[in-house]
Amino acid sequence: MATKKKGNVDSELRSTPFQPQAGETPKRQSPSHEEIRKRAYEIYLERDGRPGDELDDWLRAERELEKVSLFARDWDRIQQRVAQTPKAEIDIRHMETKERGSQ
Repeated sequence: MATKKKGNVDSELRSTPFQPQAGETPKRQSPSHEEIRKRAYEIYLERDGRPGDELDDWLRAERELEKVSLFARDWDRIQQRVAQTPKAEIDIRHMETKERGSQ
């Protein structure tokens, strides 16, 4: 049976946690297997590499990335609506809100 050495852990993964870039917009709803694997490994490192919770790490990574993906998709949808709204209509809404607040 082969034993794993903690010293062989890729230091790059320790120093740069996986985070989606702000400019990237996910085209799919579900995170990829590779994204989940990377995040699960980060979670494993966060708990000091103690064995025994691999499934919990995987499921947590999956949930986290799914939330990020859903948020990004909804954000993109909102941004598209705002981009399609004429500027005059946005100004009128802003003025109406301001008037209600001062009454």
